[in-house]
Amino acid sequence: QVQLVESGGGSVQAGGSLRLSCAASGYITCNYDMSWYRQAPGKEREFVSAIDSGGRASYADSVKGRFTISQANAKMTVYLQMNSLKPEDTAMYYCRAQGSGGSWCGVNWGQGTQVTVSS
Repeated sequence: QVQLVESGGGSVQAGGSLRLSCAASGYITCNYDMSWYRQAPGKEREFVSAIDSGGRASYADSVKGRFTISQANAKMTVYLQMNSLKPEDTAMYYCRAQGSGGSWCGVNWGQGTQVTVSS
């Protein structure tokens, strides 16, 4: 079973930058589409960005031009570079892996990493 471990969150002033990482470990035998979601207190979890097994990226309109998703060549780690951060970006950020290729390949979530942007 794959384990997702996130890091890189923290506190930053508006206009600053952070880089989030999501490292996959364990017995990985599936093809994975990776994505980032975020959830602010009292709000529903929302989509932020995704990258598929072919390396194609997509973004929510609210972060286009500011965030960049990328993946290591070994595809064991996915990153989210966040620039020009705004207070409304404050949330818990979660890494998600959608597996395919077998009945044992399912959805896995990371534990989340907190991002706080102050004005």
